[in-house]
Amino acid sequence: MDLRKLKTLVDLVAESGISELEITEAEGRVRIVKAPPAPAPQMYQPQAMMQPHMTAAAPGAGSPGIGASVEAAKPASKGSIVKSPMVGSLYRAPNPESDPFVEIGSQVKIGDTLCIIEAMKMMNEIESEFAGTVTEILVENGQPIEYGQPLFVIE
Repeated sequence: MDLRKLKTLVDLVAESGISELEITEAEGRVRIVKAPPAPAPQMYQPQAMMQPHMTAAAPGAGSPGIGASVEAAKPASKGSIVKSPMVGSLYRAPNPESDPFVEIGSQVKIGDTLCIIEAMKMMNEIESEFAGTVTEILVENGQPIEYGQPLFVIE
């Protein structure tokens, strides 16, 4: 297969929606596979956001221990508990310079954003399933969380 024909085939794969092309001729076989687009800008930005969140949250956390808060929330059964729908890292604000989405005493409606959970470099907004007042925040900013872990109590 001559070089011009090969270049034409590479250009065809690059410009089209196909991800793979295989051609067999008398002279031999050619297989061209298009690599997925590099998500470097999307992957880099969450990494940049992650460090400031963690460093900003540690000094000003001032919250009681996580275990104590979760234990206090379970027997108290007042209000509705918002649980994590996934495993990941929780962020209470959209970026390090912003205020948290909610604080204790914040009024929320169904669908209001409570926090962001980063899972596999994807930022997922967690919305309130309940309307009311945030009475407890059971997690710290930047904390790794598990599926089904209590995050907020809303009365």
